[in-house]
Amino acid sequence: MAFVDSGYDRGVWKERRSASLEYVSLSEACKVGDVLGQDSNGLWKRALATVGVAIQGKCVALDGGEIGDQVAVSENPVVVGYTGGTPGAFVYVAEGANAGQVTETAPTTAGDCNTVVGVVLEPTVVVFFLGARIESLAAGA
Repeated sequence: MAFVDSGYDRGVWKERRSASLEYVSLSEACKVGDVLGQDSNGLWKRALATVGVAIQGKCVALDGGEIGDQVAVSENPVVVGYTGGTPGAFVYVAEGANAGQVTETAPTTAGDCNTVVGVVLEPTVVVFFLGARIESLAAGA
């Protein structure tokens, strides 16, 4: 079974920050568990690895919200609700129409965001460590 992030029915199992929560103001709607980042104008949106519209993942939404809402975020939560994950596999921000989602498949087109943003703990569980790695872009083939 292949890794699937359906983009819904995810939940935050544990938020590992010991300090108070941080909040961001959304410039587009998101769901719990979406990976968020900032576009070139500094607006918070769902992260996307695709070159041309690439938005590096910076945090994970702990709440869902609409445009203009303030939602709690974390750089290192444990999120549940995935299927088919390979324990120990790295995850990356997804491409195409899957903004905010993650994948086990590293983006390879030149200019795609290919930063490792987390690791699969169990087939349904991912631990994120956004901000713990240098952001990178694929060099292409």
